[in-house]
Amino acid sequence: MADYQHILLAVDFSDQDSYVARKAERLATFYKAKLSIIHVLDNIPMPDTAYGTVIPLDSSSCYELLESEKEKFIQIESRLTLDLAQRWLIWGKPEIEIIRIANEQSVDLIVVGSHGRHGLALLLGSTATGVLHHAPCDVLAVRLQDMD
Repeated sequence: MADYQHILLAVDFSDQDSYVARKAERLATFYKAKLSIIHVLDNIPMPDTAYGTVIPLDSSSCYELLESEKEKFIQIESRLTLDLAQRWLIWGKPEIEIIRIANEQSVDLIVVGSHGRHGLALLLGSTATGVLHHAPCDVLAVRLQDMD
C-alpha cells in the first residue's frame, strides 16, 4: 500500500466534526500528507453570485444563514494547518461535490464521519454511502457515537 499524499476531510457541522478532524489531521501528520477540507452547503438557497458555486470566505454576505455556515467552516478549518487553497465551501449535493473535488485535486483518501445507525440502509448515511461507492480513492468512514 502506498502512503497517502493528499487527504480530504469532509465535514457536515455535526457535533463530532472535531473528532473526525483530529483523525484526519493525525493521518496527514503520520503520512506527511497534504490535508484539505470541504463542506457542501445543501440546505440553504444559493444566491446569484459572480463567483459560481464556490463561496469566497473573505467576502461578506447579507444572508444570515450563509454567514453562520461560513463561521462554522472557519472555526473548524482554523484549528487545522491548511493552505488557504486547500479548503472548499461549496453549494451542491454533498456526495457529488466531494467526489468532484477529490478528482480535481488528486485526493487519495477521503475522511468522512458516519453514524452507525441500525439497518443496512442507514449503516453509513446517504453522504458517506455515496462517497464510498463513487470515490476515486480510499474512503475512511469514522464511526460517530450517538450523542443521546
